[in-house]
Amino acid sequence: MRLLFLGDVVGRAGREAVCDALPGLRERLRLDCVVVNAENASHGFGLAPEMARALFAAGADAITLGNHAFDRKEIIPFLEQEPRVIRPLNYPPGTPGKGAMVVEVSGNRRVLVLQAMGRLFMEPLDDPFRAVQAELARHRMGKDGTVQAIVLDVHAEATSEKQAFGHSFDGHVSLVVGTHTHVPTADHRVLEGGTAYCTDAGMCGDYDSVIGMQKGPATLRFWRKVPAERLAPAEGAATLAGVFVETDDATGLALRCLPLRMGGGLAQAMPDA
Repeated sequence: MRLLFLGDVVGRAGREAVCDALPGLRERLRLDCVVVNAENASHGFGLAPEMARALFAAGADAITLGNHAFDRKEIIPFLEQEPRVIRPLNYPPGTPGKGAMVVEVSGNRRVLVLQAMGRLFMEPLDDPFRAVQAELARHRMGKDGTVQAIVLDVHAEATSEKQAFGHSFDGHVSLVVGTHTHVPTADHRVLEGGTAYCTDAGMCGDYDSVIGMQKGPATLRFWRKVPAERLAPAEGAATLAGVFVETDDATGLALRCLPLRMGGGLAQAMPDA
């Protein structure tokens, strides 16, 4: 199976770049499943339902959120109606939405997509490791399993916590990929147990910025510890950043893990088709 995970979509520049490029990427890379993190798609904070619909129309199969999941109040009823949009599964019981979903792909195959949010320098949610463990206990991966691949989005600040996720679930999922910090890391690889791993997929947005936000106001917040104007997304040329993974349908484990960087100002990287 051929999977693409795109990192945090930031603002209009990121949304438009993804919507423009994704149909062509699906064809060029012969993708079976595309997962997009879009928790910053709406002006940098949250996701509006109409933006989710646009990403699905462009070719996304599932959308993950994160710590900005509920910044747009209209997302709450939408989460109950649209199972393809998931928030971190380690929110407390009773939180709107779900933290996992199964995508149906070609060839009668299925992909489990789930998201956990870290706790280091983040909100003190329920234990993300045990939440993931409990969800994985409901599925068996591989040719004769309930799903043929599993994608785990770890939305976390600390690289150490993301790496701990990778090693904890190595051999049990197809891909562990980090989001939230908006900077693509160069440690994409297949771990010893066969799980593809990357500490952070990066963002889909304008990198001439401070993690996707206009650099002037964002920089002043570090110089002056006083209230400042609300941050707004940068709107220059956007780079799509993500991770491409090819898996073995028999086991669900990764055969290769490669970076994707397209457009904008970063060095380009396109997986071989």
